[in-house]
Amino acid sequence: MGNTVAREDFEWVYTDQPHADRRKEILAKHPEIKALMKPDYNLIWVVVLMVVAQLTAFYLVRDLDWKWVVFWAYVFGSCISHSMTLAIHEISHNSAFGNSRAMWNRWFGIFANLPLGLPYSISFKRYHMDHHRYLGGDGIDVDIPTNFEGWFFCTRFRKFIWIVLQPFFYAIRPLCINPKPITRLEIINLLAQLSFDIVIYYLWGAKSLFYMLAGSVLGLGLHPISGHFIAEHYMFLKGHETYSYYGPLNLLTFNVGYHNEHHDFPNIPGKSLPLVKKIAAEYYDNLPQYNSWIKVLYDFVMDDTISPYSRMKRQLKGEVKQD
Repeated sequence: MGNTVAREDFEWVYTDQPHADRRKEILAKHPEIKALMKPDYNLIWVVVLMVVAQLTAFYLVRDLDWKWVVFWAYVFGSCISHSMTLAIHEISHNSAFGNSRAMWNRWFGIFANLPLGLPYSISFKRYHMDHHRYLGGDGIDVDIPTNFEGWFFCTRFRKFIWIVLQPFFYAIRPLCINPKPITRLEIINLLAQLSFDIVIYYLWGAKSLFYMLAGSVLGLGLHPISGHFIAEHYMFLKGHETYSYYGPLNLLTFNVGYHNEHHDFPNIPGKSLPLVKKIAAEYYDNLPQYNSWIKVLYDFVMDDTISPYSRMKRQLKGEVKQD
């Protein structure tokens, strides 16, 4: 239970990420994939329904006993909240209204953010674009854990705690690795969120507000869907940087499990990523893949060779352009 893992640093690599080259190869062989590079307008209505579902839940839990508020926050609210963060992920790629209406996507992301309770959408978009452009980039890609995380969370028990505290680390990591000046849209995101939270508290009280915040924290921590945080890029097999998941939870997560496909074609909405895999099957079928995010979480904790250090990292060269 207390064995220290062998890895003591990240896996430093001196090659470019594989996704750009694979994208060129696939498009040369399967140009029909370009037809999938268009907005998913159904995303708009799905997000609206999810917001309505959470508003209904806020109303229904207002008079429940606290134990039931906690129960429903984990069983229902956490699933909707985590799913909404992945809807916001889709929106950050302009999948709702298209690249020609980029600001519509930003405003819609702020709207989708409301039932999460904490401002997230605008900042996520700024850092997530860096993750795609500079995957594993030292000091740029804030999806990479800090050296402290890799050094300290090195036993089974500590790795378990790290999974529980993932929302905390995702929130503070950008401030430690790559702090950026606050933008006008981030201030608007913050003010809109605070106003919404105050209205929920005023209308339905502390239990509804707690349900909202607890659902977000629980959903992003020790939760089956949270397996995607580790499944996407943690190096369970040496030399493989990105992994796809083809299990049923893709239905709740806008196909974020199709992660090799997503990094190869970030401008294709999640709805169409299974088609990408089908069309270019010869590129994806033999890549490492998962069918269970729960097993990924279990293996991460129990495998003494895996830790937050199990990531590929690059020293970037040349000009770095950030949002």
